[in-house]
Amino acid sequence: MELAQKQRKERRPPADKFSERRAELVNAALHTLAELGYARTSLREIAQKSRFSHGVIHYYFSDKDDLIAYCVRDYKAKCVLRYDQIVLDAASYEELREKFASGLAQTLREDALLHRLWYDLRSQALFEDTFRGDVAEIDKSLEDMVWRVMTKAFSLRGIQPTVSREVAYASLDGLFQTALLRFLDDDPAALTDLQTHVREFLSLCCAPQRN
Repeated sequence: MELAQKQRKERRPPADKFSERRAELVNAALHTLAELGYARTSLREIAQKSRFSHGVIHYYFSDKDDLIAYCVRDYKAKCVLRYDQIVLDAASYEELREKFASGLAQTLREDALLHRLWYDLRSQALFEDTFRGDVAEIDKSLEDMVWRVMTKAFSLRGIQPTVSREVAYASLDGLFQTALLRFLDDDPAALTDLQTHVREFLSLCCAPQRN
């Protein structure tokens, strides 16, 4: 059995091995990046905090900016999948609202430092041309995710959209970033207030329309 598994592993195309090793390196690097932030992180620092050498990291990523952008893009893509599942599963507006609000609070509680890294990267894009394409791509994927939630909410309420996708994303992103700042500052009410404010926003947007 072990021999067969080894033979299958050895037969994998080089591209598969490269992608797998790169993904493993990203997982090892993410928490170092999230802990230290953009300015204080170097490839050498990541190497010191993982089992990968500086040379290995440089083989898979051209520089620190390449690694950070890849890490954040990979993490945010996984976040989007979580909310897409909520959209698929929700059978009522109330269920969607509660699961979405709870999901935002949960990811903030579990991965606050990773979200901090995202906002750090987005801020750096104001100064670094290198990041702008990646930040725009990630922002677009998050905006699309929010709009899928909002579209499902409008559909379950039987109403037409009452807010644009840009306003919906900007509003919820603002609520999330404010809650993140409060959470990092050890505010005990940050998570519950986030859920309350998300419910309030959805309720305002999805109020029954008068003829």
